Amino acid sequence: MKTIDSVLRIFTITLFIGILFSCDDEIKHEYTINEPVYMSKEEFKSAVRTEGSRGMDEVGKIYFYQDLIFVNEKYEGIHIIDNSDPSNPKSTSFINIPGNIDIAIKDDILYADSYTDLIAIDISDVSHVEIEKRFENIFPWVLPPTNNKYRLGQIDPDKGVVVGWEVKRISEDYEEPIYYPYFEDAMFSMSNSNGAKVTGGGTGKAGSMARFMIYENTLFTLNSSWSLSMFDISNSNQLTKNGSLNVGWGMETLFVHDNNLFIGARNGMYIYDINNPFSPQLLSQYSHFMSCDPVVVDDNYAYITLRAGNFCGQNTSQLDVVDLSDLSTPTLLKSYGMENPYGLAIDDEILFVCDGTAGLKIFDASNPMTIGSNLIKHYTDITTFDVIPLGNILVLIGAEGLYQYDYSDINNIQLLSSIVIPVNEE
Repeated sequence: MKTIDSVLRIFTITLFIGILFSCDDEIKHEYTINEPVYMSKEEFKSAVRTEGSRGMDEVGKIYFYQDLIFVNEKYEGIHIIDNSDPSNPKSTSFINIPGNIDIAIKDDILYADSYTDLIAIDISDVSHVEIEKRFENIFPWVLPPTNNKYRLGQIDPDKGVVVGWEVKRISEDYEEPIYYPYFEDAMFSMSNSNGAKVTGGGTGKAGSMARFMIYENTLFTLNSSWSLSMFDISNSNQLTKNGSLNVGWGMETLFVHDNNLFIGARNGMYIYDINNPFSPQLLSQYSHFMSCDPVVVDDNYAYITLRAGNFCGQNTSQLDVVDLSDLSTPTLLKSYGMENPYGLAIDDEILFVCDGTAGLKIFDASNPMTIGSNLIKHYTDITTFDVIPLGNILVLIGAEGLYQYDYSDINNIQLLSSIVIPVNEE
């Protein structure tokens, strides 16, 4: 009897398992994903155009060229500000560039990332811009941020370029989906056109958070796979990529001083000799704890802000001053505590530090060993990202908008103007 019961039990269990697994459509797996939203490749390539002026929303990096300020609207394009009168800047137009974060300008040619591509745009007439050249797949694995922690859905390159996400709850036959990484810019994980003309040439000026940098006739770009690419821009009619270099993990910002390229990385500062710009040679490395790390250089000193928190690294935020009198052995002179610093700039002996939610800090840096005790001015009412000093005028970008200060009299700094981002009440 026991034997019969045992057989019956085995048969029953076997029958149940057979029923359970006999139909694939009965085995379901439920999860929430970010479903990709596509733009066709044809629409993507024709999307770059000048539009009427629009309000700022989520601003990113800034760039100065001639009498114009270019303000990135993250992943959407560039605001153009007529700054011929810094006390009365005027937003004139907007260049629509899907996926844009970084720019650089030389001789009326604007170089910009557009998700995976690098494009060169003629801005001699900013009311009617034209693409001079497009380099495809320069920035691999670049996708828009999701702003949530859900996994990414499968991506089909044949459908076009991923320009956004739609959160969806999926219930389907179990099959582990394929995931693709995206690399958000770590440094910022925060009217009609008037027909204005750009005249003359020369090279513009970037902030300290830049991943694009121009040196003479070479454009350097950093991409999210930590490759440094070099482009020959000596002739806008014959732009060419002229090499690349694997510079290692965590590279974030670029800064040129004299004949050297300084790369801010999450684990330190790297110094390259660029006398031959198409073949950079590593001179040395200054190492620090893991952090987000822009760098600026003036004469024999480098100034580096180290920001903690999120994915940047440790729990310490500070300003490092590094002695560069011997480029082969950069040496830490002193560190100063900060709250959550982003960009910075040095003009002669005046140091400007964007300390995030702690505001803008302006220091007398004439003695690198006493910077912390020589605070000239502290603006606490703005959340600051980056700055560009233009002689006596400081251009600042922050969460609240674009601000300009007159610091010709360092003891009497004056706010000249602001273009404020409206507060979202929702």
